[in-house]
Amino acid sequence: MQSELFLDKEDSMTEQIHELGDATIKEFPFAFDRRASDKFFKELLDEIPWQQDTLWIAGREINVPRLQYWVGDRGSNYGYSGIRLDPKPWTGTVLMIKERVESLTNEQFNSVLLNYYRNGQDSVSWHADDEKELGRYPIIASVSFGAHRKFQFRPKAKDDKRRFQIELRHGSVLLMGETLQNKWLHQLPKISGLEELSNRGGDLSKVSSVASFFVSRVDTCLLYTSPSPRDRG
Repeated sequence: MQSELFLDKEDSMTEQIHELGDATIKEFPFAFDRRASDKFFKELLDEIPWQQDTLWIAGREINVPRLQYWVGDRGSNYGYSGIRLDPKPWTGTVLMIKERVESLTNEQFNSVLLNYYRNGQDSVSWHADDEKELGRYPIIASVSFGAHRKFQFRPKAKDDKRRFQIELRHGSVLLMGETLQNKWLHQLPKISGLEELSNRGGDLSKVSSVASFFVSRVDTCLLYTSPSPRDRG
């Protein structure tokens, strides 16, 4: 099946390395060809029972500005900002994506947080994926299908003014190296203009996007239940 979906073109294996000084990001802009990207985008939208989670910020309960779904090996429980996510079984579609990512990155992953950004107002604020369950030096692969979105980085140190940005393309893979979560924050900001397309019945792949964050390791012995010092809205 993979040989049918992922043609062995040079473009699909193209790797761009972004050195940030104290961390490394590897980018595969064309990891999935257009046909595979369209297929997986539609299947994820149709097959995943997306959930609207809530979190508490400044004493108020608010909806997380995106839909989510946690999939993983048995026991790979995870949580952030007071939200507990128990792993759901792997689906055939998610497993196929996982296998492709593992072959590209030479890494193994045991869980994935699926995020559905319905339009430009869905987002994720500045944070680092540094919860205890993820281990000391987590390796995380981000897979994107659908509308292109900006993915921004800034150092945790407030006096460090460095900034970095990558465009998440339809069918791209981004590998965040093992020191990135310790040194840097990242966000997917809101963007304008997509709602108008949605209201006119535009192509969903131009309006919404699915970002799948594959995690190399979740410790099964740790359960994260207390709020994070940074509420990830």
